[in-house]
Amino acid sequence: MSSSLRFDRGHTDDLMAFLMASPSPYHAVATAAERLEKAGFRQVEETAAWDGTTGGKYVLRGGAIVAWYVPEGAAAHTPYRIVGAHTDSPNLRVKPLPDTGAYGWRQIAVEIYGGTLLNTWLDRDLGLAGRISLRDGTHRLVNIDRPLLRVPQLAVHLDRSANPDGLKLDRQKHMQPIWGLGDVEEGDLIRFVAEEAGVDAEDVTGWDLMPHPVEPPAYLGRDRELLAGPRMDNLLSVHSATAALAAVAGQPDAELPYIPVMAAFDHEENGSQSDTGADGPLLGTVLERSVFARGGTYEDRARAFAGTVCLSSDTGHAIHPNYAERHDPTHHPVVNGGPILKVNVNMRYATDGSGRAVFAAACQKADVPWQTFVSNNSMPCGTTIGPITAARHGIQTVDIGVAILSMHSARELCGADDPYLLANAMTAFLAG
Repeated sequence: MSSSLRFDRGHTDDLMAFLMASPSPYHAVATAAERLEKAGFRQVEETAAWDGTTGGKYVLRGGAIVAWYVPEGAAAHTPYRIVGAHTDSPNLRVKPLPDTGAYGWRQIAVEIYGGTLLNTWLDRDLGLAGRISLRDGTHRLVNIDRPLLRVPQLAVHLDRSANPDGLKLDRQKHMQPIWGLGDVEEGDLIRFVAEEAGVDAEDVTGWDLMPHPVEPPAYLGRDRELLAGPRMDNLLSVHSATAALAAVAGQPDAELPYIPVMAAFDHEENGSQSDTGADGPLLGTVLERSVFARGGTYEDRARAFAGTVCLSSDTGHAIHPNYAERHDPTHHPVVNGGPILKVNVNMRYATDGSGRAVFAAACQKADVPWQTFVSNNSMPCGTTIGPITAARHGIQTVDIGVAILSMHSARELCGADDPYLLANAMTAFLAG
């Protein structure tokens, strides 16, 4: 489809700003919450009693956010329309004892988080971001967004086999970033981070920190029809979902037959099994409490869940021109071709024929083209929060997303039109 028909530069520019503001899951939910606040949403505390008032509300827990909008006149058994996504990306994470090094180099000890492509982290200028936990029980976001770390690659002169035989990286030995010269000093990194955050190092009792590439997102290609950037898996979906929920909340309440919801979870890249992951109770608890706060009963909760549909949005694979044989021979998703519907009969994706019809109707309503993704039968199929959401909550779920290249790289590639098209499809879905 011609970019002149669909391309909204403002939306994609805004996605680039969202990516830059969100170097960690904690920053991503803070950025989403700030945008929802501007749309009239207000935060509710999980430890507080909830009331049945209408309007936009959201819950923050660690790197997860659940936000919903209750229109005027919504009954206790009103079904939900949910867009689900995840805030985490494969990367490097700082270890509990971070200060290490050898031979006059000061380094940072890191673990490998998720299924990251290790070689894409080599020879990049890296910042450091995340959160620190303080003695009084509060947290402070940290974003050192300048060149601070680097994982140096071994020169080809010292590894002549790297090109003919392929680069081989040991996850323990070869991925520790350098950040300076001198003797290793215990507590050095946290003292530095505390100073950057403006707190006393003695008050820092915990941390969740991760390196991130400092190179900003950029348009790419002869006609700038592509977008390259970090963490598009899956902040692209989080950004679109935030924009869609805010747009739907701005519509007249009488036009909303459902309660629209955005749920962005942490820890999808390592199985979703945490209190902030999709396999935890967060979403179900929020939905149930909303029913009960409006005076509903368990029967109302059951009725609401039975009529609920969730779009699980995550990036998928565009056909790769250099590796076409790795894709299904009859399903070739292309960038800028619109969002993809993900199908796997073994339920690695939650889509079935009924879900396909729901998604097709939303795309038709929004006048958005869409495509279908199916894995090559000879290749293992990935999965998403979709099957987890469907099984845990008994909610009909449909897996969708945007087709990209370089998935799980430190810098991924998508079509510049597709984020806008995804947001439009989500808006139509949430609005019913």
